[in-house]
Amino acid sequence: MAKKGQTKLKLLFIKDYLEKYSDESHPVSAEALQTMLENKGIECERKSIYSDIQTLRDYGMEIFRVRAPENGYYLVSREFEEPQLRLLIDAVQAASFITEKKTKELIKKIASLCSEGTAKQLTKQVYIENRLKCSNEEIYYNIDVLNRAIRARKKVEFIYCKRIVTDDARAVKVRERRHVVSPYALIWSNDHYYLVCNNRKYDNLMHTRIDRMKKVEMLDERARPFSEVSQYKSYFDSADYVSKLFNMFSGSLKQLDFICDNSILEEILDRFGTGALITKNAEDNEHFRMRIKIVVSEGLVSWIMQFGNKIEVIEPLSLREQVMERAKEILSVYEG
Repeated sequence: MAKKGQTKLKLLFIKDYLEKYSDESHPVSAEALQTMLENKGIECERKSIYSDIQTLRDYGMEIFRVRAPENGYYLVSREFEEPQLRLLIDAVQAASFITEKKTKELIKKIASLCSEGTAKQLTKQVYIENRLKCSNEEIYYNIDVLNRAIRARKKVEFIYCKRIVTDDARAVKVRERRHVVSPYALIWSNDHYYLVCNNRKYDNLMHTRIDRMKKVEMLDERARPFSEVSQYKSYFDSADYVSKLFNMFSGSLKQLDFICDNSILEEILDRFGTGALITKNAEDNEHFRMRIKIVVSEGLVSWIMQFGNKIEVIEPLSLREQVMERAKEILSVYEG
């Protein structure tokens, strides 16, 4: 019989054991639970295990009992379902801004949210070594400092590392520069994690990759209000901001008019969703017209170029000319 002081511990040990070791394919017997408790110094009768299981059920844990092929108990519902954990693991595995070491640590923590049997299946096809991963182990620290600075509305100072081509024997080296900025938002886009901020020298927004930052520090100086350098007044709308950008290039917001081939409708809808006004093209049935308000930048030009002759820019004329000029530059390389 468990002592009074051990009763609460007994329930917690049973709860933890069911969470860690039980699932539909691996039911846990009352004998196994009794042995586990005895190994922890808690003596109990088997019938008390049944009472404890019922107490945990009353608490809200969904515990099923099976009698075949093995007699035992398993935890049915958890905070995260297996497909949800699969998505989280895949996202961490694919994120290039998370180092190899921290990727392994995160995946291990995610897998701990299910039973050991399920965890083995989830991590069976995880491959990290051959993926492109950053080497900046300060990434967690950077995110923490930047988050606190955004909440406190304080400026941050950091060293930004950028790879450049040189005339030396080693063609690539890292150039480091110190920056002081007002931070507004953290954004995950195009497989990179960015800080949206304002450099005190300019009246616009800039983006810096967090994995390229070193020695991030929060300053006592108040950050510049984002309303002075963006269209947002009451709060910084990160989702709206990203939806208007291409490849995290800054630029001016303009109304665009495209004629697109019907074959790229899915790509257009995947990129813009309901933000684009799509209508039938009056001149033929092979194309549709799209109007949308987005930021015109080099990133947008590159995005348009990937579709070749399947997109024609109608308005604004300045963007049309940019695309024409880019096409001429590409042609000149191959003609030369």
